[in-house]
Amino acid sequence: MVVGWFCRFHHLLRYLPAHGSVICIAVSFTTILEQFFLGQPAHSVIVEVIAMGGWVVIAWLLIYAGLHLLADYNSVKYKSTWEWVLLAIDIPQMNVQTPKAVEQLFAHIFSIWEPPSIGIVYRRGYRREHYSFEIVSIEGYIQFLIRVRKKFRDVVEAAVYAQYPQAEITEVEDYVESIPTKYPNETHNIWAAEYLLTQPSAFPIRMYKDFEHNISKDTVLKDPMGTLLESFTRIGPGEQVWFQLIVEPIAEKLWKGDAIKEIKKMIGEKTPAKKNILDSLIDNPLTKELVHGTNEMLGQITGSEGGFASASAEKEKFDAPNQILYLTPGQKGLVEKMEEKISKVGFSSKIRLVYSGKKDVYKPSRAVNSFTGSMNQFNDPFSNTILPKYMTSTQYMFADARKDFRRNVIMRGYKSRDINIGKNPYVLNTEELATLWHFPMSHVATPLLQKAKLKTAEPPSGLPVENLPL
Repeated sequence: MVVGWFCRFHHLLRYLPAHGSVICIAVSFTTILEQFFLGQPAHSVIVEVIAMGGWVVIAWLLIYAGLHLLADYNSVKYKSTWEWVLLAIDIPQMNVQTPKAVEQLFAHIFSIWEPPSIGIVYRRGYRREHYSFEIVSIEGYIQFLIRVRKKFRDVVEAAVYAQYPQAEITEVEDYVESIPTKYPNETHNIWAAEYLLTQPSAFPIRMYKDFEHNISKDTVLKDPMGTLLESFTRIGPGEQVWFQLIVEPIAEKLWKGDAIKEIKKMIGEKTPAKKNILDSLIDNPLTKELVHGTNEMLGQITGSEGGFASASAEKEKFDAPNQILYLTPGQKGLVEKMEEKISKVGFSSKIRLVYSGKKDVYKPSRAVNSFTGSMNQFNDPFSNTILPKYMTSTQYMFADARKDFRRNVIMRGYKSRDINIGKNPYVLNTEELATLWHFPMSHVATPLLQKAKLKTAEPPSGLPVENLPL
């Protein structure tokens, strides 16, 4: 039967060029297709399509789907072997380090990034490594925490001690099991939210260096962490506030390309158009030589410079590659900030906040409003802002059901430290991360913040001692 259809099509190609037009070809070809698909049973059509090469497409689809399933299976299996530790970080009481030290910490821990090769993806399994930087307040007691794979504990400790030699790092039990996971619940209630960027990741937030104030000869940092931690001290017995910043090292090609496109859009850079036949003719060396000779001849006749070359030069003079010279000072400053952002490594990031309390003391306004207000410090109206876009406060149809659904989603994502649960993550560079999460300086008054005691130690007993005369 397949041979019969090929004979009909071959006869059509031989007959139509001599006896019909293009329209006749289209009509006749449509007729053949209708007869092929509608003039015989469905199973016959499937058999003939497979026989004519359709099996290649089916085989490709099966291989493609199989490889994806294999990669997903190995990825889940690989992640199930991960072991985690939760580290409590106590900084020195007299901390004079600015957030620049924590920026170096984030740059240090980027070293665990691993490129996904074919062997890793389809044999071992691939998952991007991630950290969870957290600040928790349990009944007003504040603690800085870092959750990391046990395999990379030394990386985190080395990064912390490199910037804070007097810090104390202690492995602690995970606090997230102290409250229920599913809601509604008989004993507890929670308010939870994910804080998202309102603009693409290419636009930076307000950095910590923008909080510096020059007073006479000294530069003072008005530490934004003081306002954030103040919101954590407002709670009492039976209440907890959890702040989570999940970060995943991400390859430059996955985010810097989009940022460069946004920069080009800002400056109005023109993309080169595809050349047509006329452009190729103009760029031909013989054409250029002809134009040059004609230009010289016209110059000798008229006694002045001009002709085609001068007109082309004037066109090139005013046809600028971009409009950066016409940007306002604010727009130029924004472009500089965007270029500065892509000059540093980036992390795929997500911010979550959870306020929980027993039902008899539950009052989210004690901490939530203050925390959201403290996050407004990092907003730049001309660039980017951070707002609670996915939260448990709903006021539309099925409000209660949607509220409970979001509570369970955010709580599950928080406890599992999964960046993919909830809304899509966004990219923050090391400077932005250090702005949002850093150890407060010593002038920040936080009475219930755990700080390290001054370390004192005696020298080892085995050191050689030189005999000195009395």
